[in-house]
Amino acid sequence: MDVIVLFVIITALVFDFTNGFHDTANAMATSIATGALKPKVAVALSGVLNLVGAFLSVAVAKTISSGLVEDTKITPAVIFGGLIGAIVWNLLTWLLGLPSSSSHALFGGLIGATWVAAGADAVHFGTVVSKILIPAVLAPIVAGVVALVGTYLAYRITSRAHRATVGAGFKTGQVVSASMVSLAHGTNDAQKTMGVITLTLVTAGALAPGSGPPFWVILAAGLAIAAGTYVGGWRIIRTLGNRITEIETPQGFAAETSSTAVILVSSQLGFPLSTTQVCSGAIFGAGAGRRLAQVRWSLAGQMVIAWVLTLPAAAIVGALAGWVAETGTVGTVVVAAAGLAIAGAIYALSRGEPVDAHNVNEVPVGAPKAAAVTSV
Repeated sequence: MDVIVLFVIITALVFDFTNGFHDTANAMATSIATGALKPKVAVALSGVLNLVGAFLSVAVAKTISSGLVEDTKITPAVIFGGLIGAIVWNLLTWLLGLPSSSSHALFGGLIGATWVAAGADAVHFGTVVSKILIPAVLAPIVAGVVALVGTYLAYRITSRAHRATVGAGFKTGQVVSASMVSLAHGTNDAQKTMGVITLTLVTAGALAPGSGPPFWVILAAGLAIAAGTYVGGWRIIRTLGNRITEIETPQGFAAETSSTAVILVSSQLGFPLSTTQVCSGAIFGAGAGRRLAQVRWSLAGQMVIAWVLTLPAAAIVGALAGWVAETGTVGTVVVAAAGLAIAGAIYALSRGEPVDAHNVNEVPVGAPKAAAVTSV
């Protein structure tokens, strides 16, 4: 059991790492797109602030460790299966450049594995609805509306000011607002892995039910997501940075500020929010808030489809992986081998079209150009 627990903890930290590079775009895509921060500086700053944010709250971690599933009815092997489901979905959507929810991938994998191993009664569906599904619908809408209003006001207030002065001022503001998004991201997303590791320790009898994450768990989760953030998910940064709309500094500032507010409030309430959905909604809102700006709403449709599919798709993979892993040591090894094989295949496919820090600001061929700067 000790070996399995260690194996699950390592896998959880691997997921945390994929969460970091998958979600780097949430904090830094708009700042990179507007030139407020250089790509490598942006991801380094984001990584450090993700680590700091991991120590600011544990409310979300407690929701995961004691509110999502019945810890007395599952084993570490079940949690391992759920993590594999989440990692596979994270890597697949990263390959496609879709900013799907790492959080919902984790929840789906864990729910699917628990359901198959212990039955539907072991899943707290009331918590799933109240703390996951309802916030998933409302949060991006709220962030989008706030960003839309903020963008409108920013252009209205500065309509008579010199363009260069406005641009320089909002670039400085974006450094602060993007940093706050990274800090908020750490308070929410890093805690999800803390919660999973804590849940693993509870199911193994190493912690009492209802316990919060120990210090070493907080530190490990914070370091893992910070490292993943520094690596940078350049494909998704390009999607959020300029495939949705051509972002200008006032829009970037409005999007980042609204995202920060929504994420921090959710973290304090213990809502394991999808920061990807919040930040994407804010960018669409910021795009809609500037007159004559072209927003690629067709991309919004693709992203919504990915969001809707994430939880059930990860649940299916997690259920299969959890079922096999629960059969014993051989099953756990088989699941691990399959996960590594899939990850290797996705990495090999990604090498065919490398995307890095030097081309994240390229607009895809054939994409319409956004309108020039205009006041509202």
